[in-house]
Amino acid sequence: MGFFDKLTGTKHPEAGAAPRPAGELRTALLGLNRPDVPYVIADGAAHGADLVAEWRIDEPAWQHVFVQSRLTHAIRIRMRLAEDVPEVRAVQEQWEVTRVGNPPRLRTSATYGRGGGRTISRQYTLRRGESGRLEATESFSFDSAQLTDPLRNTALASGWTWRGVIFGKL
Repeated sequence: MGFFDKLTGTKHPEAGAAPRPAGELRTALLGLNRPDVPYVIADGAAHGADLVAEWRIDEPAWQHVFVQSRLTHAIRIRMRLAEDVPEVRAVQEQWEVTRVGNPPRLRTSATYGRGGGRTISRQYTLRRGESGRLEATESFSFDSAQLTDPLRNTALASGWTWRGVIFGKL
């Protein structure tokens, strides 16, 4: 694996793995939808892709004396099934929206990102413990690998390369 593959998150299937037809891979990827997972995989035509996986995360609200805030993250992975190669070309997009105030006003943050990278988000709350010392408790955690890994592993198990796209079209 080269430097650029490492940068984009590109992975190749085991040597000698016979690629399954695109229709079977599509069915396998859509089969990752279950009631117990926090993401949805669907047709991606509306997003310029063959398939799209989306995960929207609502962080718990936290309050200060005067302001209540809530962050909403969204992760979208657009996938193109390039059967001639065979590879899944995937681009990960992420952004967050912040609701601030009472009543809440929407403010889109400047944290839109695109690429094959990994997003890890955590929020901590500080409070005084019984001993009077400040304690930090984690109230929210998200790792985009929880969405990417099942998609990538399904593609690899089907004999397809998972290629992260950072620049250009799928």
